[in-house]
Amino acid sequence: MKRSTSRRCLRWVEALVAIAMLVVIAASCYMLHYALAPLRRTADEAYSRLAERSPEVMPWVEQAKSLLRDTVIDYDGERLHAIYLPADTPTTRTAVLVHGYKDCAISMLHIGWLYHQRLGFNILLPDLSAHGESEGDHIGMGWHERHEVERWVEVATSLWHADSVPPRVVLHGISMGAATVMAASGDSLPESVRCIVEDCGYTSAWDEFAGQMHEQFGLSEFPLMYTTSALCRLRYDWSFGEASPLQQVARCQLPMPFIHGGSDTLAPTAMVHPRYAAKPEPKQLWIAPGSAHARSFTDHPQDYERVLRAFLDKHFYN
Repeated sequence: MKRSTSRRCLRWVEALVAIAMLVVIAASCYMLHYALAPLRRTADEAYSRLAERSPEVMPWVEQAKSLLRDTVIDYDGERLHAIYLPADTPTTRTAVLVHGYKDCAISMLHIGWLYHQRLGFNILLPDLSAHGESEGDHIGMGWHERHEVERWVEVATSLWHADSVPPRVVLHGISMGAATVMAASGDSLPESVRCIVEDCGYTSAWDEFAGQMHEQFGLSEFPLMYTTSALCRLRYDWSFGEASPLQQVARCQLPMPFIHGGSDTLAPTAMVHPRYAAKPEPKQLWIAPGSAHARSFTDHPQDYERVLRAFLDKHFYN
């Protein structure tokens, strides 16, 4: 009788463990899709969002629409798209501007205005894989996309070059775009890249997802972060902990200003300090007072321009 009861208890335990495993696997599949599935917006939707966020640049944007040009590359079996605009005065100075999570190239036109109109740069704005008009079945949180940016640098230097003047490129990313350019900063970049600007990036995909999972769902890291990261490794060949701008900036020797909103809760402001500490000189840190995520330029356009212009004067033109 006791042996029969023990067997029934064991079967119940085994059944509960199996159910728990199935629940965790199902939840992991949901979380991976929730985090990395593309969100496609039309160009009209993107321009409307830009107008809401940065109405002050829209007169220029409306004029620039008819002048923006398209270009595409094939990378890793995907067709990737970008828009670009030459400077009003011919130059080899070029800004490659990288958008954020589930956004697109159009969302970076307010920074495009800054470089094109105020600083006299050519601008190239890619749609990262699985964003905008670029192909792709999942978002790589900047880790996969860093190699795309390296290709776009090659495109930029081929578009704007002069025999007597070497091409000069600045990479500037916001949010996941900042994570992307920071991830690229630890790789071997073309000599044309003179400096990298990061605005409100995160330390790693793990830290970002763990924070948002707690914020949105009230869940701790264990077990879902571990199982979802393992699923990402199996499906896409990278893990959340591997996608680490923090580790990449520690290898970067290029000049880099760090910009972050003082009231950022999406990529919490505290994330900027370990990244800044890890980055070798030359570097600079500016915390935009009171700004939420990706709002530093909108809230403080004059200060943003002043910080950027001073950094470029010191590190880009020489």
